[in-house]
Amino acid sequence: MIDSVQNKIYFNEVMTPKQKSDDIDKDLEKFATKYEATLDKDFVICITDNPMGLLSFEAFETIEVTEMPIKPERLLIHLNAFHRKDDFDRILKTMVDNGVKNILAISGDGDERLHRLSPEELGYDVNCITSVELIKYIKREYPDFFRFGVAYNHYEPAESEREKMKRKIEAGAEFIITQPVIRKHENIDWLKSVGIPVVIEAWMSKRIDLVAECVGYELSEEELNYDPIDNFNALRENYPDFGIYFAFLGLKKQILKLNL
Repeated sequence: MIDSVQNKIYFNEVMTPKQKSDDIDKDLEKFATKYEATLDKDFVICITDNPMGLLSFEAFETIEVTEMPIKPERLLIHLNAFHRKDDFDRILKTMVDNGVKNILAISGDGDERLHRLSPEELGYDVNCITSVELIKYIKREYPDFFRFGVAYNHYEPAESEREKMKRKIEAGAEFIITQPVIRKHENIDWLKSVGIPVVIEAWMSKRIDLVAECVGYELSEEELNYDPIDNFNALRENYPDFGIYFAFLGLKKQILKLNL
């Protein structure tokens, strides 16, 4: 059985309901529908962890409530630093108990409502907990069990982001997932040299302005007329050896237009 997602081509983001959901039953149904459809397509299911700092239900409690099947080789759990240590350890144990080995370790977004793991809690003498410390801690607690992916933000200054990536790989990162890529970017081209698998994010919503707001990127005139399908085709052409991570993919109509 394959227990790593490194050799998969397509990854699909599936969000759990927000804890302040206006209609939790409807949101749970959406989660289940997208989860099942992603399995049917033989994609990797990527479950987010409080995206944008919005408190959301955990991956495994949502899977349990919706009675979705767990296929460890097809599940990638995002895990960030905004957890109480007891909860963080519980999530790891639940993953081990279910044989789920794949983690996307990220620093994450948070606000005053979310506890952030301190260096002292994990036994490190650093300023703050990053994905490097998360990986080191998890490897210390569960040697040789988990497989780690890390994030890469090509919109950040290249020198500092590349140095961060080198530290992540030294810590144990085995694959990379980028921020949304618009057609082609020189900082993405650099990832061809790092020696581990790369998955680039394809933003499948027409609201590309949301990405620009999030990463502080100024859109060109051409990019303002963003076409998700056209961008996906450009990414496949420009980066044929990279995987694709879909964000906000329409699994009923939009996917029919993709040449997968």
